[in-house]
Amino acid sequence: MARRRGWGEDSIHFEHRGGPCRDPERHNGCPGVWRGAVSLGYSPDGQHRIRRKVSGKTKTAVKDRLKALHANLDTGITPKAGYSAYTVRQAAEDWLKEGLDGRAAKTIKKNENVLEPILTVIGARKLRQLSAADVRQALSKMAAEYSSAAVTMGHLALKRSIRHAEANDLVSRNVATLVNTPKGQDGRPSKSLTLEQAIAVITAAKTLPAMELRPGLKDVRRPATLMHAYIVLSLLAGVRTEEAKALRWEHVHLDGDPDAEPAIPPHVAVWRSVRAHGETKTERSRRTLGLPQMAVEAFRALRESQADERLLAGEGWQDGGLVFTTHLGTALDAGNVRKMFKRICRVAAIGDSWTPRELRTSFVSLMSHHGVSIEEIARLVGHASTRTTEVVYRRELRPVITTGAEIMDEVFGRN
Repeated sequence: MARRRGWGEDSIHFEHRGGPCRDPERHNGCPGVWRGAVSLGYSPDGQHRIRRKVSGKTKTAVKDRLKALHANLDTGITPKAGYSAYTVRQAAEDWLKEGLDGRAAKTIKKNENVLEPILTVIGARKLRQLSAADVRQALSKMAAEYSSAAVTMGHLALKRSIRHAEANDLVSRNVATLVNTPKGQDGRPSKSLTLEQAIAVITAAKTLPAMELRPGLKDVRRPATLMHAYIVLSLLAGVRTEEAKALRWEHVHLDGDPDAEPAIPPHVAVWRSVRAHGETKTERSRRTLGLPQMAVEAFRALRESQADERLLAGEGWQDGGLVFTTHLGTALDAGNVRKMFKRICRVAAIGDSWTPRELRTSFVSLMSHHGVSIEEIARLVGHASTRTTEVVYRRELRPVITTGAEIMDEVFGRN
């Protein structure tokens, strides 16, 4: 009785298809295909044999493919069924579905978007045949149309996709790590409001009728207290848009505690965001910020306005405790916030090319130009280190450090 083949042992045979055997020894001219298989032992329960198969038109081609299988086994890769036809696109899709578990839908979609230009070029390529040259070509084509930031994110997503395939024994090495990220197109540079522009925006938001921004308030002609408070908070406290969207009234303290020792001023606790599980961007992002008097007044006006909206909505009001809501109490849509902000910017006569995120940029700029240290600015905006502040907001930081010169002028100017 023939012995069953053990781990790593090969078998090769000819499989006839639709015709008689003309050459029993070499099968030259016989209709069919050569098959090869490698035994990989048994399943964990010991009941099923695990084999990986290859096929080819000639016996030599099958032997070469069996050698490739053994090469993978020697490097610790245990090829799975169908691995030879596994494509780069399949690897990316598997990573998006399995490798980003627990991430927000927005994060998954962003990675999907930056991967697509790359997959358009090499998505159909078999992953085990993917070369560094293929990756370089795909990134170069992406760089010709997309910003450097998008190309960097796309390259990173590709590396993570292949790393996920590595962990699942579908490829032996990650060729995407061998390629440098090319420089893409210049993206839209961030910008910040001047003091005069900031005052114009705040004034426009305070005086513009709410009905011009929110059509749902057809019978309400009071000022746009919602956007006024939103702009004042973002501009005067430097909160992120995602932090403002998730802010709850329970975290807004307008009276403070003047009798405490030391006294506690009006403040807002930035402890939540719209990220997964409500977490802030980083641990340092959890911070409590004092509120300027203008922000306190804006919040009080907004609270009164929201109470009126609650009465008008009646049973249609959805109480989630949020500070910034629609006229029915639901969370604001980011797209609607951008539209309302652009409308205010047009009224303020500064153009409509601004975005709400640039209110935070303007906060950093105004702080820097008024002599606030980089360390204090990083603490106020919730950055993990001053390096983040310097890299992300380098255009908004005061370009010349004058503290030393000012002090020395004062010291030696007396003599």
